[in-house]
Amino acid sequence: MPVEQRHNDSNSDSNSDNGQAFEVRFSAALHDAGDTFDTDRGALVAAGTVRGRRLRLRRRTTVLGGAAGVALAGVGGALLVPWSGTPSGQPRPPSSVSTTPHPTSSPATRAITSDEMISTLEKLLPKGKFSMAQGRGVDASEPLVAPYAQVVYDDGHGASAISVSVNRVLPGGYDARQAVRCPDKVYTPYDSCTTSHLPDASVVTVVKGYEYPDRRVDTKLWTANLVTPDGHHVSVSEWNAAAEKDAPVSRDEPPLSAAQLKELAAAQDWRGVVDAIPEDSRQTQEPPMAQEDGKAIRRTLTSLVPKGLKVVAHGSDDDSQFTYVVVDDGKGRSLLQINVQPDMSDVAGQLFGAGSETLSDGTRVAERKQPGEKGGPGVVMWTVDTLRTDGFRVVISAFNSGSQQTAATRTAPALTMKQLRAIALSPRWRS
Repeated sequence: MPVEQRHNDSNSDSNSDNGQAFEVRFSAALHDAGDTFDTDRGALVAAGTVRGRRLRLRRRTTVLGGAAGVALAGVGGALLVPWSGTPSGQPRPPSSVSTTPHPTSSPATRAITSDEMISTLEKLLPKGKFSMAQGRGVDASEPLVAPYAQVVYDDGHGASAISVSVNRVLPGGYDARQAVRCPDKVYTPYDSCTTSHLPDASVVTVVKGYEYPDRRVDTKLWTANLVTPDGHHVSVSEWNAAAEKDAPVSRDEPPLSAAQLKELAAAQDWRGVVDAIPEDSRQTQEPPMAQEDGKAIRRTLTSLVPKGLKVVAHGSDDDSQFTYVVVDDGKGRSLLQINVQPDMSDVAGQLFGAGSETLSDGTRVAERKQPGEKGGPGVVMWTVDTLRTDGFRVVISAFNSGSQQTAATRTAPALTMKQLRAIALSPRWRS
């Protein structure tokens, strides 16, 4: 996506043209690049061939290597919405989002430029110096590309990257609900997550977390995500560094407090930008639900866990095909996660290559043992991927730790490859 840039005037640092601009976090594509949202390469290949927004989401949440299904549980959950959701074991906040249709833009709606997006962000921030400004306005030719603005802000106590992105979501729909959910700590460590309701019935969630789930660098990422009853979605992020990645920490904490983040996300200025976004039916139609919801998948998975293993934690997303449990046999915790997906025949070639096998009934099976993907010391991931002849896919992964971000708690996962294979091939998934 080409990035529009401008050079700031009196408030800008004289070196605004220098240095490396931090990458655009908010775009219509899922933010599946980068260490916070690491996802396995095979799943990305599969995701490239999906049909439709929600099918694309669900195939991006495929766990070919076991990790992609939870990569969406990023800090703030909402950095990925309104284009995606975040599986979470945390309770949903009570929904205050109504089902009232949101206003649509008209041909008379004034265009909003990238300069205006940047100026609005700077106006709403406390007094300070601004540099490295980038942004995108409302583009009628690309209604699925979200307007955004981002700057490097310095209040005199150290530079900080700050971003804001706006879009519309279906009121009361899947994306609206996901935007204000706390991420699951099994996959995304964070210090705090607070959801509150504003007088206008808007819901806003503030998360204080980290750029890297494994904390290998002390870059903090704090986010605020707001959804209004009319389907306006505003997502704000700030870091304690001049860039989200590959920049040294410049201060102990990001500059804006939780209250200031919430205030910035709730600013009325952003509502007008959302109203100016051209209406697109793909943005306002609720995608079809998964054939199996997360709770049903979890019940089936739990029933298939071998005897001697105690389920000590679990999580799922009610509107997705992903779930996980953490089991313990007395020798250490072990994470077990699964995706159950229909209609995956069109990506069979990418999913099942050399080394896979075909059973007598035509079911294809691939087994993999590889290192963990989220940075936990000594973590390994064992995966069994299966695809029936009608495209029905069950893929399961086990780890030798209760979380991918924490150190291994045992030498190998609590389940053997044979046990994983038995679960993935169980006929119970058809019920």
